[in-house]
Amino acid sequence: MTATTDEKLASAADTKLTVTDEVKSLSKEERLALIRVNLAEVLNPEILENALNEGRDPRIYWGTATTGRPHCGYFVPAMKIGQLLAAGCHVIVLLADIHGFLDNLKAPIELVNYRAQYYKFCITSILKAVKVPTDKLEFVLGSSYQKSPEYIMDVYKLCSVVSEHDAKKAGAEVVKQSDNAPLSGLLYPILQVLDEEYLKVDCQFGGVDQRKLFAAAKEWLPRLGYKERAHIMNPMVPGLQGSKMSSSDPDSKIDLLDPPEVVAKKIKKAEAAPGVAEGNGLLAFTEFVLLPAATLYGDGKFHVDRERDGLPPLVYTEAAQMSADYQNDVLTPQLLKPAVTKALTALLAPIQADYQASKEWQEVTLKAYPLEEKKKKEKKVKNKGTRYPGGGKPEGAADGAEAPAPAQ
Repeated sequence: MTATTDEKLASAADTKLTVTDEVKSLSKEERLALIRVNLAEVLNPEILENALNEGRDPRIYWGTATTGRPHCGYFVPAMKIGQLLAAGCHVIVLLADIHGFLDNLKAPIELVNYRAQYYKFCITSILKAVKVPTDKLEFVLGSSYQKSPEYIMDVYKLCSVVSEHDAKKAGAEVVKQSDNAPLSGLLYPILQVLDEEYLKVDCQFGGVDQRKLFAAAKEWLPRLGYKERAHIMNPMVPGLQGSKMSSSDPDSKIDLLDPPEVVAKKIKKAEAAPGVAEGNGLLAFTEFVLLPAATLYGDGKFHVDRERDGLPPLVYTEAAQMSADYQNDVLTPQLLKPAVTKALTALLAPIQADYQASKEWQEVTLKAYPLEEKKKKEKKVKNKGTRYPGGGKPEGAADGAEAPAPAQ
């Protein structure tokens, strides 16, 4: 497989930035390539092109509901945010605390503020770890504007022109579904669509699991007289067991604060069938995190050691070649897993150092995710019976119950 035009232009842009660190040295085409590279889909790309033609830095927002602890899957949007910032975009990270509460009460209202603070620490440290300049990065707390009279009135207006069926469809992939679900799940997509207007952005960034919601935004906003926005989507990276990486499934993800021995243990247990590249979480993580990270702060290469076999290391700059080698058994699970472990451990080290150095981060962690006390299992007392032939009524037997006749 050969590199796409976007990949070539993005690579050229990365080279220029390494030398000058000046966005103004990039052409419009190179900036667009950095925005589009490694994306699964782009809706209304002309909106981004128009912003650049007008001499403006595109405003793009990425929102995250502050629920479970951020894990290594967050490196995927973080790498894309790094590329957007490198392209000179103004990026807003929406810490969606109210969304976290609305999504089937995933985040108790008493904890959402602490969790928003925890998320800010994590995301800032992730970007810092891969040497991403954050002067054009802005954090916004959802509740800072989502409780204003104007916003609430627009929620009511949108509720009056959007059907229950359409609201449920829009949130089907991102809102927890259950029988007899609370009404809050229908409000979730309403708020996310309005956020595009109230954050005054040109574009919203998210995963392909949000496509239905993004399509709804294109249709719903004009109903209130607001303009359409562009939408860019990154692929969903499989977890360690092949499914989506999720905070609620400890076997599918690696926590940002997991120590090296835990990281090594989880990767060793990861599902990685020999010769099968599709659905391989380790290959996908390398493509969308480790290779872009190496470009942002290293030599742009992913190294696989083969010293135990007496062979020179495998060195990759493109995910396509890596996937081909894996399918041809040149790159095996036994070689891939230690290489991913080494690269990820190095990536996590500065984040964990930030955590250890920050008393405030440590205190917020305990408040955001308080330790649950393990309930002691009560021993069940076996009822061995109190009856014997000719005996009386067992203690607690219903009045009037007849005792069995004595044995003859």
